[in-house]
Amino acid sequence: MTPEQKALLDKSQRSIEAAQSLTEQGFHDFAISRGYYAMFYIAEALLDNEGLSFSSHAAVISAFGRYLAHAGKVPMEFHRYLIDAQAQRTLADYDTNSIASQEDVEEILDQAQALLAIALQNLKVD
Repeated sequence: MTPEQKALLDKSQRSIEAAQSLTEQGFHDFAISRGYYAMFYIAEALLDNEGLSFSSHAAVISAFGRYLAHAGKVPMEFHRYLIDAQAQRTLADYDTNSIASQEDVEEILDQAQALLAIALQNLKVD
């Protein structure tokens, strides 16, 4: 695991912890955002391991599907989880009428933690 990959996975873990804290306080929309970013940082770390880097969220998500999920390096459902989490994050961040629930947050955090476990298995310590 490179220092950059480790930093991304550490940031992902902190995002999960922040989301848990936010949801405990009832700030579900902000927790959704942190949950998505946890998954996004993991995706970046896994793509970095493939020698790939992208400058937009859409490019990262697309490449995650193409180079990791479709290639069988991560289970296919994680591409869908990432797509869905981004859609929920967009609503939570920009829709003033967004109503995110604790269950929504818990689902994204469960997915993020599962993806983090996969990343830790696949990224070797240098």
